[in-house]
Amino acid sequence: MKKELMHEINNKLGELSAAETKSMNAYAEDYKKFLDIAKTEREFSAEAQKYLEQNGFKPLESMESLKAGDRVYTINRGKGVIAAVIGSKPITEGVSIVGAHIDSPRLDLKPNPLYEDGHFAYFKTHYYGGIKKYQWTTVPLALHGVATLQDGTQIQIKIGESDGDPTFMITDVLPHFAKEQMQKKLIEAIPGESLNILLGNAEYSGGKDNDIKEKVKYNIMKLLNEKYEICEEDFISSEIEAVPAYKARDLGFDRSMVAAYGQDDRVCAYGALRAVADIKRPNYTAVCLLVDKEEIGSIGNTGMRSRHFENILAKIVYKRVEDYSDLKLRDTMSNSFCLSADVCAAFDPGFPEASEKRNAPVVNGGIGVMKYSGSGGKSGSSDAGAETMASLRRIFNGSGVKWQAGELGKIDGGGGGTIAGYVANLDIETVDVGVPVLSMHSPYETTGKLDVYMAYKGYKAFFER
Repeated sequence: MKKELMHEINNKLGELSAAETKSMNAYAEDYKKFLDIAKTEREFSAEAQKYLEQNGFKPLESMESLKAGDRVYTINRGKGVIAAVIGSKPITEGVSIVGAHIDSPRLDLKPNPLYEDGHFAYFKTHYYGGIKKYQWTTVPLALHGVATLQDGTQIQIKIGESDGDPTFMITDVLPHFAKEQMQKKLIEAIPGESLNILLGNAEYSGGKDNDIKEKVKYNIMKLLNEKYEICEEDFISSEIEAVPAYKARDLGFDRSMVAAYGQDDRVCAYGALRAVADIKRPNYTAVCLLVDKEEIGSIGNTGMRSRHFENILAKIVYKRVEDYSDLKLRDTMSNSFCLSADVCAAFDPGFPEASEKRNAPVVNGGIGVMKYSGSGGKSGSSDAGAETMASLRRIFNGSGVKWQAGELGKIDGGGGGTIAGYVANLDIETVDVGVPVLSMHSPYETTGKLDVYMAYKGYKAFFER
């Protein structure tokens, strides 16, 4: 009777069977490899496209009509992915959506980034998303991105990841002379305009160009031109991001956790991608929705607030039904169910003041289910209905998915949002379901392997409902 009446979170790694433990560890190894390859939204999209094609997915544009079992995908401007496995039920009865974002906090280069000061060359940056700026100093950085030339040629840039590559960093003042800095509030100690990446110190010494005033800057530009065939003006039409050069690794003597950059939200996005690829012929059409720009408000034509998802879903409905009409698209959305697959804040014993312990997800306690996010009085939250929560409980409990309920920190302590509200605004039942993370938005985040694996297992069970 106690078991029936009381709700206890008792999800432990040691309770997994030997077979499931083996599957969990194998999944974690694949996940870590993917994280090292895909550190930006563009890289994630490119790798996802390769993975989908390897698993039988075809471009949506290549299909004149769709039938049950068909596997299609589309890429949104190189920064987002929508993949679908067509279900046996009429699509107007709704689709199963797992939506995640593939952008992460980072440092973007400014339009005119390269400058020289004190015989050093630097890149000026503009931080992207919510970060603690002091965490990004004296950290090894790599540069990832693209430079698009006037003629449309796109140059891929990736330097700082391989063992033979140079690294980059943002300097900080030595503690011997940091008295004034250390008396400031943390939010003021490292101003955003001081997040300048150190690039080099050698002056250009070749040729007869004696009129060059900034010889260090010129030397860096010359090296970039030799390697990538770009000039300084090309930075204006570039998207180059500085990300931590750390590799994803096991954390702890027991190897029970994963430490890596960008797990918010690639831990959920990877699980959604793997889950949709493993679906064969679901009842409801399974849709993996991976979007950009969540960290800065989901705006823009690659973010969840754009009409892109609605447009692609309209194309899928059009190719699936006879006598397409806007009403059939609306019926499809109204009958759909979405898991907003975004991470949640794990309880950290080092900082217990940030959480309300009874409602804080714990690492390796299972995938986190959050009825609402937001801040204060649930501001900015879609707040899933009781019926939606009951449906999810039934799916997870019936499929052996280890899960836990929680919320995003103390009520008046801060808060945050996900794409859930923007999906719900399309008249789609939506609830947040994601992996608990320690040190979220830092250069090196931590997740539990049980939670990482249960995200995949939970999303797959949802697709198979």
